[in-house]
This record gives sequence, structure tokens and C-alpha cells, in this order.
Amino acid sequence: MIISVRANLNEIFEQGRKFKWVRPCNCPRCGSVRLWGHGFVLAYFDGFFQGLLLRRFRCPDCHCIIRMKPRNYFPRFRAGIAKIRISLSSRLYSGNWLKDLSGSRQRHWMTALKRKTAAFFGCSAELIESFDRLIKMGQIPVSRAI
Repeated sequence: MIISVRANLNEIFEQGRKFKWVRPCNCPRCGSVRLWGHGFVLAYFDGFFQGLLLRRFRCPDCHCIIRMKPRNYFPRFRAGIAKIRISLSSRLYSGNWLKDLSGSRQRHWMTALKRKTAAFFGCSAELIESFDRLIKMGQIPVSRAI
């Protein structure tokens, strides 16, 4: 399970294991207040040449593993939400992909957004508006899962 927290990637990079992660007050799955530290896991983000150490916790009651992740990133995505939105807007309004990101990744995001927009709002919906609406609904707009 991934919990989004307010954290600065530069601070996580500089401090490594010494970064002060906020411990969740209870397990999001079962509500238990007994959470144990469960080490760190490497996660890769755009703009960093090596993986960053993200904190994990474990619930001894339901055995749920909880991973902390910065709030401005979708789970399992390396690029920030704002960067993904800028990439999609750039393509829709100027016809060009961003130069600093892989074209194949950006096409993946666009294809997933079109598919999800059609599934939730119909084929004629505005894509960037749909991106924002899907986030408000708790969906990941550029994920292939519907």
C-alpha cells in the first residue's frame, strides 16, 4: 500500500536514511496503531541519477506493507503529476512533446488518458479537463487500469 506524504525529493536525496519520515498514526487497511519500521526501498524519479530511499512500515496485525511516497507523484510513476500534465498540454495545444522526456512514455500517457476519458466521460470530453476531473475522483488519469 502506498501513502502519499508531503516530502521534498531533494531533501530525501541529500539526507538518505536520515530523512525524517512521518509515521502513519494507524494502518490504512485494518486501523491498527501498532506499526513497525520495515526498512527502506529504492524508488526512481525523473531528475535523479540514482534511486532514492523511501521509508516502509509494516502492520503486525494484518501484515500490510506501507510505503511512503511524495504527494505530487502518482503511485508507480517516475514523473511528477505536474510534469505529466504539462507534457499532455504541450502535445494537445502546440503539437509537440516535451524534449526532456521520452516520447514513448509521453505517448503512453496520452493513450491511457484518451482511453480513460472515453470510459468515464465519453469520447467528446476535453482531455486536460478530464485529467483534472479524474484526479479529483481519485483515479490516475494516465494509468492503463480502468
